[in-house]
Amino acid sequence: MTMSSAADKPQRRYATILPYLLVTLAPLCWAGNVVLARGVVDIIPPVAFAFWRWAVAFTVLVPFTWRYVKKDWKSALKSWKIMSLLSVLGISGFNTLLYTAVHTTTAINAAMIQSTMPAIIILMTLLLYRERITRGQLFGVAVCLSGAFVVILRGRLGTLLTMTFAGGDLMMVSAVVLYALYSALLPKRPAIHPLSFLSLSFGIGTLGLLPLYIWELGGSQPLAWSWPVVLSILYVSLFPSVLAYFCWNRGVQVIGVNRTGLFINLIPVFASILAVLLLHESLAMFHIAGMFLIFGGLFLFYR
Repeated sequence: MTMSSAADKPQRRYATILPYLLVTLAPLCWAGNVVLARGVVDIIPPVAFAFWRWAVAFTVLVPFTWRYVKKDWKSALKSWKIMSLLSVLGISGFNTLLYTAVHTTTAINAAMIQSTMPAIIILMTLLLYRERITRGQLFGVAVCLSGAFVVILRGRLGTLLTMTFAGGDLMMVSAVVLYALYSALLPKRPAIHPLSFLSLSFGIGTLGLLPLYIWELGGSQPLAWSWPVVLSILYVSLFPSVLAYFCWNRGVQVIGVNRTGLFINLIPVFASILAVLLLHESLAMFHIAGMFLIFGGLFLFYR
């Protein structure tokens, strides 16, 4: 073995591990996003939180990505339909629903339901691309989804009989479906630089939120700016937005949509720890049962 090949080994190992590190960092950032959103429900309206998150993220990102955007905007314009759809699903829709959901559910519940996203992604790819799925894999998806139902029902069958679901839980399910569709459609994005795609998605997503933001302003008090509000918006603009989306999109590109989706399961782990420490929420037995079913279902699918 030559000295150059020996020196290349750590570099190749790092290149192999890096995508997995990136898609671990993204759930950590998103867990922080869920917990923070729950913590600021009394001071930041949901649409305002989403709008300013993406407006600031776009403003921060563009100076560093302008040379890529300038080169790729014509290609992106040719694919305006898929660009618009991805931006509305992954930027405008998902986060607005999440921020609205945590007004009527806990951060732990929201994170648990979000962890079913890999199963929903699998169903989306099955519907969109007719990917083959075995009966065993289908059973794994069913077990995973049953875990979400345990959380939504709060472990009580009576909830199903009386149909008294928490609005936030159902809204969180809708958010998960939107983001699963976003992830499944990512391979169809235009062949442009990842930073161009990220910047343009943020810009289009912000514009998509503008009518909703104006509507919210007409029906509620204007956002009262304060240091907690500013710091909260800065956090969600930089970490769950710029950093996490870049890591996630890169992970999908390198290791595939289904394998990347598995890492969503780290969100409830990180979020539960943060919610207990920062919001003094408590883990109930139905949370543990739901997490066991969700993880067990994904194990059955990927074994």
